[in-house]
Amino acid sequence: MAAERRLPEWFKVPAPGGEDYLDLRRRFRTANLHTVCEEAACPNIGDCWGRRTATFMILGDTCTRACSYCNVKTGWPGTVDATEPFRLATTVNEMELRYTVVTSVDRDDLPDYGAGIFAMSIQQIHRLRPDCKVEVLIPDFQGVREHLETVVKAKPEVLNHNIETVRRVFSKVRPKGDYDLSLELLRRVKEIDPHMPSKSGMMVGIGETMDEVLQTMEDLRNADTDLLTIGQYLRPSKKHHPLIRFYHPDEFKKLEEEGLKMGFKHVASGPLVRSSYHADEQHEAAIDSLLAAAGR
Repeated sequence: MAAERRLPEWFKVPAPGGEDYLDLRRRFRTANLHTVCEEAACPNIGDCWGRRTATFMILGDTCTRACSYCNVKTGWPGTVDATEPFRLATTVNEMELRYTVVTSVDRDDLPDYGAGIFAMSIQQIHRLRPDCKVEVLIPDFQGVREHLETVVKAKPEVLNHNIETVRRVFSKVRPKGDYDLSLELLRRVKEIDPHMPSKSGMMVGIGETMDEVLQTMEDLRNADTDLLTIGQYLRPSKKHHPLIRFYHPDEFKKLEEEGLKMGFKHVASGPLVRSSYHADEQHEAAIDSLLAAAGR
């Protein structure tokens, strides 16, 4: 039976505000760019914008897939805007962002599934604002290695691809995806660039067991994934996959502890955690670990 939609008390967060938040909100209104922060009504928007970090969604707002947990609209997208990488980089520079996450809808209609626009976005941001770190949260590119190489060779600071859920539940919520293909994509990151931090994320509360969550974490570590986020699934509407149960903060803490024991460089685990949650801190943790391993 699905859980009630009434949120437990630990979901209460302060209303967003503050000088940096209000400044970014005003600027986004005129930038003609999509932010996941607003599109997904992320509960952490005040925290992240206050840190001058933001998550942009490129390649339009229409996805070619229909994952049952996601609130992004599905359909056949329009043409690609070749100026988007430059406009994105200009906005990042004007807003003086310190850390930027770039993600996208799935674009299975494109020959390279959008990899080229990802690469150009990374390069343009680095060119216009060299001190801004760039994390990309990419789709699976249908498992085509050359498209992953295109993005990795553009040198983002972090390469993120979300596994989302456990193997047993995967096909129910991501019918056009493939669990093993996602793991293979993450494994290939280190083959292409052994020094690039890789990252993945999971949501819980959609019917998985705790043992299955731990097994998925082990699968991600076996794919040499460095960073992990784990957050509570919240049902966007009655049309979406049911919310089965809420995890208690103590359970999230336990998952964080287990993840660190497994060897993840950093684990962000909590009810309100999303893929971009404190992404700058995760990046720093990965770099510190790499430097320590190199004896520097």
